[in-house]
Amino acid sequence: MVKIAIAGGSGRVARGIIDALVATKKHEIQILTRGETATPGDIPGVTWVKTDYNDKKSLTTILDGVHTLLSFVGGVQDPGSILQKNLIGAAIAAGVQRYAPSEWSSSSIEELPWYAEKGAIREYLKEINKEKKAKYCLFQPGLFVDYWAPADTSTMGTTQELWIDFNKRRAIDIEGKEGIFSLTTMGDLANVVAQAIDYPGEWPVIGGVHGVTTSSSKVLEIGARVQNGKPFDITFLKEEDVRADNIKSPWIPKFENPSLTAEQVEYFSKLILKGSLLSGLTRSWVVSDDWNRLLPDYKFTSAEEFLEKSWAGRA
Repeated sequence: MVKIAIAGGSGRVARGIIDALVATKKHEIQILTRGETATPGDIPGVTWVKTDYNDKKSLTTILDGVHTLLSFVGGVQDPGSILQKNLIGAAIAAGVQRYAPSEWSSSSIEELPWYAEKGAIREYLKEINKEKKAKYCLFQPGLFVDYWAPADTSTMGTTQELWIDFNKRRAIDIEGKEGIFSLTTMGDLANVVAQAIDYPGEWPVIGGVHGVTTSSSKVLEIGARVQNGKPFDITFLKEEDVRADNIKSPWIPKFENPSLTAEQVEYFSKLILKGSLLSGLTRSWVVSDDWNRLLPDYKFTSAEEFLEKSWAGRA
């Protein structure tokens, strides 16, 4: 048994991993939160600690005795990555043995400007690790296939539309080009992280968690098949138009965020659509199979198997 700290435990990815760790009944788990702490009955076996990520001394005290730190804070809400850098510094000072920064996504940030802070933290960790100060792993599962489950059952929630929309059987794609990406289930990522805690060897720096690598056309083919052969309505855009921000589509996946104005929602929706389409061409979502090789006995669920089960009797 080890003590595990979770920085930011309210998101869906974090909660999926917390649930998998709790299910092992092996470890002491504490969740660092900036808000009011949850009631003890919220998650059995978990304690909540109210945390100020700007207070390095307090952070170091909180992390004292922690073996593994998993981070889900930062990103666009942490310009300059100040909070994550404070967390990393406190982890080193407290003697934390393993650290997973707020990754949980793509292998590259090319064409994904909203992931700029992930790139900054990768470089920061690389720099400070020249002196072997931090043992860390970048957990990278690619895209979560869970986003394409029926809206009322998806573990990823129903708030974010994607350029491939299973619920409305429609899609937007680049004309004459094929987007390539890795798809992994949230359950597989959570199970791999739970097993990684017990892994006796050194964590790899690049921690690819690889379900399957496939193409946009294959996903659309699967989508039609699991919905009784009903084809998707596909809008094809020219690559040069997308790069020029000239989005000629009858619909755009809406980026929902209650803190944004209508104009900001429109701007970010187009930005995310552009990045989603172009990142498929740059293969930014294609991840390695590092953890697959380190955990050879673990059986991953294929995207096709997951979607067939999710949509059975629903289409």
